[in-house]
Amino acid sequence: MYHFPILYNEPLFRPPSEAHSLIIQVTLGCSWNKCSFCEMYTSKKFTVRKENDVFAEIDAFIPYAHQIKKVFLADGDPLVLSTPRLLRILEKLRNTFPNLRRISTYASPGNINQKSSKELKNLKNAGLSLLYVGIESGDNEVLKAIQKGETLTSTVDGLNKAKTSGMDSSVMIINGVGGKSFTEQHAINSAQVLNATQPKFASTLVLTAHKGLSHFQNRYQGDFVELTTAELFIEMRLFMEHLELDETIFRSDHASNSLVLKGILGRDKQKFISQIDDVIRNPNGGNVRFVDGGF
Repeated sequence: MYHFPILYNEPLFRPPSEAHSLIIQVTLGCSWNKCSFCEMYTSKKFTVRKENDVFAEIDAFIPYAHQIKKVFLADGDPLVLSTPRLLRILEKLRNTFPNLRRISTYASPGNINQKSSKELKNLKNAGLSLLYVGIESGDNEVLKAIQKGETLTSTVDGLNKAKTSGMDSSVMIINGVGGKSFTEQHAINSAQVLNATQPKFASTLVLTAHKGLSHFQNRYQGDFVELTTAELFIEMRLFMEHLELDETIFRSDHASNSLVLKGILGRDKQKFISQIDDVIRNPNGGNVRFVDGGF
């Protein structure tokens, strides 16, 4: 029987691109944990794990040290930790795994902004090279409604601050998160955030309320009316139309996405718009992956 060296505190989440990474939980839960749409860590109380426990779990993988090339730091937002503590963890990882190529983590713009530029550069030099940032929207009214705790300005500032330090960002937008009331401004202002930050990676997924529409509406600050599938495509087209990206690797291939888009923006912008237009004109065409609605 296969023996895994450590026991995770469930539930455990990681980005799809970290499927082959070693995951080390340096915190449990999320330091914010108020977002209306998110159920990832609602079953956990945010906890900073003891450093000795984290180091012991890293040591548990010494027999496999040469095989480990990527490490993802969990849970929700480890960047809330002090810079000295993060630097000690990064040093431990580098000293333990000689073939380590990348260390990544989830991060919020707010906690990026809490770090000085020097701190971020020190973290980058110590090996933290990729931040996954769920910005969800670039629109201030939507961000307030979903209780994100961010603004357009804080989001742009955080992403650009990380970029100046040398870190790459993988940014996520949620299609439909503003409902019918905010669909246009959500699409346009989300595009403006990406234009102002030019992230290395960007992706979209469709709003999914895992505990049902009523539960989400009770947490949403305002009146929320969900978009139909056709309206989600229209919102996506408006978002795409307003993007002015140079070389961002773009993915819209989450399980929630009915239309899969993969390419580089801006090279593939017109191709993506044409694909979306085809689906709007012919929703039963072969390019649509039929999935359940957002709820």
